[in-house]
Amino acid sequence: MTGITDPCHPEAVRVAASHQAEATKIAAELAAIAATGMVLPGSITQRRTRCGHPNCACHADPPRLHGPYWQWTRKVAARTVCRWLSPGQQHDYQAWINNDRRLRDLLARLEALGADALDADPRWQRKPRPAPRDTRWQRKPRPAPRDTRQTRS
Repeated sequence: MTGITDPCHPEAVRVAASHQAEATKIAAELAAIAATGMVLPGSITQRRTRCGHPNCACHADPPRLHGPYWQWTRKVAARTVCRWLSPGQQHDYQAWINNDRRLRDLLARLEALGADALDADPRWQRKPRPAPRDTRWQRKPRPAPRDTRQTRS
């Protein structure tokens, strides 16, 4: 084993210069997102609703629905969680959601670069050496089954 203790040791694997340049660009974009501050998962949608009053214009044909209302939605433990937002909150939190989407995109690109580097590793081209045979852990051959049938003479 090499003397490298850092789990992220790029010097241990040769990476193409183009991949390294792309990773550097991604790191700069990640730093920019981190500098802005917040990331918020989910989405914000505009909703228009009907009320419960039967004579309201929202029940007419064509309906004039109430709203717009802004709703933030996300998944938590396989359940959908929603919150109603004011127009000011929608404006503020939309930037955080955009940061989250950008972060996920950058992470996917970085993972793809890592997979490409793994595939391009020249050590995959070498033939593997056969493992040394350690007879202590090998399964012993089973004895041949005995014929338990009785023969009549």
